[in-house]
Amino acid sequence: MKDNMTGTAGMGTVDAAGDVTRVAGMPAAVRGADAAPGSVSAMDGAAAQQQVPAAPTGADRETNSDGQKIILRVNNLNVYFDLDGHTVHAVRGVSFWVARGETLALVGESGSGKSVTAMSIMRLLDRRIARYGKDSSIDFEGTSVLDADDRTLRNLRGGRISFIFQEPMTSLNPFMRIGKQLMESALLHNPDWNRAEANRRVLELLERVGIREAERRMRQYPHEFSGGQLQRIMIAMALINNPDLLIADEPTTALDVTIQAEILDLLHDLQQQMGMAIIFITHDLGLAEHYSRTVCVMRHGEIVERGKIAKVFAEPKHEYTIELINSIPRGTREPVKGNPDVLIDAKDVRVEFALKKNFFGKPTKVFKAVKGLDVQVRRGETLGIVGESGSGKSTFGKAVMQMLNYEGDILFEGRNLRGLSKEETRRLQAERQIVFQDPYGSLSPRLNIGEIVGEGLSIHQPELSKKERIERVLAVLDEVQLPHSALNRYPHEFSGGQRQRIAIARAVILRPKFILLDEPTSALDRSVQVKVVELLCHLQDKYGLTYMFISHDLSVVRAVSNNVVVMQQGRMVEYGTSEQIFRNPQTEYTQRLIDAAFDL
Repeated sequence: MKDNMTGTAGMGTVDAAGDVTRVAGMPAAVRGADAAPGSVSAMDGAAAQQQVPAAPTGADRETNSDGQKIILRVNNLNVYFDLDGHTVHAVRGVSFWVARGETLALVGESGSGKSVTAMSIMRLLDRRIARYGKDSSIDFEGTSVLDADDRTLRNLRGGRISFIFQEPMTSLNPFMRIGKQLMESALLHNPDWNRAEANRRVLELLERVGIREAERRMRQYPHEFSGGQLQRIMIAMALINNPDLLIADEPTTALDVTIQAEILDLLHDLQQQMGMAIIFITHDLGLAEHYSRTVCVMRHGEIVERGKIAKVFAEPKHEYTIELINSIPRGTREPVKGNPDVLIDAKDVRVEFALKKNFFGKPTKVFKAVKGLDVQVRRGETLGIVGESGSGKSTFGKAVMQMLNYEGDILFEGRNLRGLSKEETRRLQAERQIVFQDPYGSLSPRLNIGEIVGEGLSIHQPELSKKERIERVLAVLDEVQLPHSALNRYPHEFSGGQRQRIAIARAVILRPKFILLDEPTSALDRSVQVKVVELLCHLQDKYGLTYMFISHDLSVVRAVSNNVVVMQQGRMVEYGTSEQIFRNPQTEYTQRLIDAAFDL
């Protein structure tokens, strides 16, 4: 039976957009988001309901306006988490329905309640901490999901309702071959199948989702596949039992734009063939508009706007929807004026990785990640580097930062970075800093923010007193728009956008001449991305910084870069100003990248 919430009087309440970043039993169920200066304030529930068209939930309505049969009804869904004596009201009075063959998009920023709503449909939330409102109901073709027993839930999960999670590596067993995992799912829900029938079904689906040499690859482990291939495998696993409803929770977030388009085109084609409904959860409005028919916009656990997606995006009524639509990075930067000096000069840079070695340690099979790259970065400019995964973008960036071995020459202010003395190397490290893709993974959980940001000062400017270091740290926190109260707090207490600001503060406190930005916005919501981009541009203008900006997000690259390098399979295939690259691409590959980005 479902857990009823009878009241919250006397209990502390944490807002859904607070600093709770992880809940046991679910991936990022409640996540904090950057509070934008001057952003729209949260509406109370009553006010929100007045502005949101009511969702039809009556049992007498069997079809939608297009005559499609309604298979899922969510009515007045309230979800609460009991955490350390506090209650997080993560989802607030959410109602919607989904018809057979329809794609419904749930859009909103991190912490809006999208994933919690989706996981509630399959009762995947940790029942030790999750509770549902007493008037909440989820009906799937006559089955009350919130009241269902374990046997009924087992039949629904993976059978009639399937789920594709954001991170395939966290959903696949790293110790089991891909074929065995798919076979397990097929046999669990089809006990009348023998292993030969299940094997045929698995092979058919793997080929259907575009996995070449499916029979051979069934014998491989998850780590032997790329991100796009793993997501295709997850789609195959989700579809193996011909579900009526597929829930796709940010299924393409970490993928290149071209792979992203391929995956979503594949889902759309399979939907047409199988007639299944899809709930598409995303924070990317371009993708939502392209692949969905209807939309529910969520904020702070509530639906603030719903309707046909074309109409909602063309004529948004709610201030938050307008804010989301306007949060896509816009504009194109001009080349740096004048003729500034070359700060970084890379000549014929080559990077190889040994895949196999013989008994004597000599490589017998190598992978050429970067193949004779010539790149110049001028003082004060931002050089964007784009390309698909495996193109060599990040590998080249690590070579520039002397983080791996390479052939060729890399000069910094005319000095070859190889062959320097230890003292020269240490000094130049202070002048070259890096901001990584994953701010949480790059920040030590054992150090407070003051220690993290000030660590470089302790190493490179040991003559500073403790008081002077603290003053410098507080000054840089002001620069990145973080409160002084952050000084003694720890990384887990901050949202993703705030953690990235901390990483930027750590990089700029030494006043470097060059910063490598490796996918610094890929894990952030669009509105947070805009703020980070604005911050980076502000710091560049103020201190004359030089950036190398590596990303697969073309809209962000266009907004921050003066010049752009396009890479494919370790080579530079195109170079030009941002204006030239995005308005008049010269290669078919660049055009394909641009065509796959729906928000350009």
